[in-house]
Amino acid sequence: MKLISQEKAAKLIKDGDTIFTSSFGMNGFPEEFAISLEKRFLETGNPVGLTYYNAAASGNFGEKGVAHLAHEGLLKRIVTGHFGAAGPAMQKLIAENKVEAYNFPQGVLAQVPKYIASKKPAYITRVGLGTFIDPRLEGGKSNEAAKEDLVDIIEIYGEEYMMYKIPKVDVAVIRGTYADENGNVTTEDEAILTDPIAVATAAKSCGGIVIAEVRAIAKAGSFHPKQIKVPGLMVDYIVIAQPENHRQTSGTIFNPAFSGDLKIPMHSMPKMPLTERKIIARRAAMELVPHAVVNVGVGIPDGVPTVANEEGMSHELSFGTEAGVIGGVPGQGLDFGSAYNPDALIEHPQQFDFYDGGGIDVTFLGLGESDYNGNVNVSKLGGKPVGVGGFVNITQNAKKVVFCGTFTAGGLKEEIKDGKLVILQEGKAKKFRNKIDQVSFSGAISTKNNQPVLYVTERAVFELNEGKLTLIEIAPGIDLEKDIFAQMEFKPEIAKELKTMDIDMFQEAWGGLKSIVHSKNK
Repeated sequence: MKLISQEKAAKLIKDGDTIFTSSFGMNGFPEEFAISLEKRFLETGNPVGLTYYNAAASGNFGEKGVAHLAHEGLLKRIVTGHFGAAGPAMQKLIAENKVEAYNFPQGVLAQVPKYIASKKPAYITRVGLGTFIDPRLEGGKSNEAAKEDLVDIIEIYGEEYMMYKIPKVDVAVIRGTYADENGNVTTEDEAILTDPIAVATAAKSCGGIVIAEVRAIAKAGSFHPKQIKVPGLMVDYIVIAQPENHRQTSGTIFNPAFSGDLKIPMHSMPKMPLTERKIIARRAAMELVPHAVVNVGVGIPDGVPTVANEEGMSHELSFGTEAGVIGGVPGQGLDFGSAYNPDALIEHPQQFDFYDGGGIDVTFLGLGESDYNGNVNVSKLGGKPVGVGGFVNITQNAKKVVFCGTFTAGGLKEEIKDGKLVILQEGKAKKFRNKIDQVSFSGAISTKNNQPVLYVTERAVFELNEGKLTLIEIAPGIDLEKDIFAQMEFKPEIAKELKTMDIDMFQEAWGGLKSIVHSKNK
């Protein structure tokens, strides 16, 4: 192991190298290394033609994270689960076809390093069938610059599977909390564990190098063997990050409640204001079952665990995120991926093993746009590739799926008044469309698998019934023709018994979730 400067670490990267990082947002992202690599390129014009792989989002939706690589010439190709967090500069490169952009399911890319490490020829899974990842649709290509086919369809025992090609990794850049003089890396202050050991072993298997970015160096022998997440024999170089560049999450430098170092009283957490977002979260939460294992997506869905906490139910449920968090209350916004008071933190690939194996009872995910057949798009919005994240793995393998989002978008203004939903200004964009921009979720695949699916908005609830979007509930105060049908590009099927959403949810205090959930048998 060699302790080197960030400048020397950046000089280790050669033209055409393939780099793999282990990160989730700014969780685990080697920010200072990326800053140094960007500085080297801007000053010298080298290196060029890099390929960047990462399973999850890498950045803060601004100028941090993989945004440092968003320079024409520096980056040849990006293969990742999510582009949005990479920021506007990367989005611009992708839109202008100045980088080859591929978007694959996060769970697939979380598993790929393990297959590289053990020299498997490819990664084979059903995840992605029927979506834009399917090569019969778009093959995960996010712009015209992406020419090479990186995924194929194969048949095994009469069943179709996706076969993802795997890369040769030249450089793995991982992050931990501390390293000792022998290069052993620990992760005790991290909010999530990501996948550093998998990424490191992938690079070593390919004859590549491993660079570990940490907060500080400890004396050899300081760590208990069980603390060590990446052994020193797999680490070639250690670099030190400045505190401001070693963020625990995209929104937080450090919170001990995220790393499990202390427990905060759950009643101290702020309550959600009574808005349309809370109505959606309350109605979605009604789909919970006793002792459910729950996955929560970012955005409006992450209000569901907050509502459950307000209703005194957090201890009866196991919320988690695809990042490897189990239990606790998932963080919102730029803290997504972490959780307050987690019960356990496991590594990214193992969480997806659990998810892909059907471990989720119910998932709450975002609703970008949908069509008559129940297909959902969250990966390409407004013509821009945002990325699919863990959405494909989760929706194709959860026992029940609940999509959550406002009915329209773009300037929508609403209020809750006298127990009713009042639309003050309608959104400019219709989200229930004749043709969606991209298929992130296949209604046909879900129907084939007899998977229960709901679409929860603040004014209407739909279910996927025999492959058709079917209206089953409307909010109090809502006009069916003006506020629902007129704001859709198609007319949905209508349930024989169209119901009104629970009017108690539209009050400041609710208190009805426990009885609803306890009335169900898991």
